[in-house]
Amino acid sequence: MNSPTRRSLLVSAACAIAAQTFAADGGPGESAQKAILKLIADMQDAWNRGDFRGYMQGFKNPDVIFVSGGRFQDGWQGTLDHYVRDYGGASERRGTLRFHDIQIELLAPDAAQLISQFDLVRPEHPQYGINTRLLRKIDGRWLITLNHVSALETPVAQQTPKMGAR
Repeated sequence: MNSPTRRSLLVSAACAIAAQTFAADGGPGESAQKAILKLIADMQDAWNRGDFRGYMQGFKNPDVIFVSGGRFQDGWQGTLDHYVRDYGGASERRGTLRFHDIQIELLAPDAAQLISQFDLVRPEHPQYGINTRLLRKIDGRWLITLNHVSALETPVAQQTPKMGAR
């Protein structure tokens, strides 16, 4: 399946899942949902073409809080350096990233929580896991301000938690 088709399917599926947590009246919740889903789809596409700097545009710069493997990364630049060092080079090393089972809960007009599963498929050390993200709307743009990753090298069973409406 080509990348535009895959992206379209991702966005369509994510919209269907996330729509359950937003008002159906087409109000600000729906607009926020669409903007956040576009951000995540753009990040996925950037990763898959090897554009780590483009991927990082989804995170607050310079002071994103990024937690992975039981430790804090060193802000925006430290996270970018980590991606380039550990995933840069050949496409087999980078792998193919897919976010799915995305749930978004609008916490305030300028704050949202996103929980999703991800697959990073590559020949050596594939990763499957869960992202928990806090997003803030800053200067009219949604950005990830806190990102927590929990990953394994075996696929995670489908388990999508139900988030309560607030």
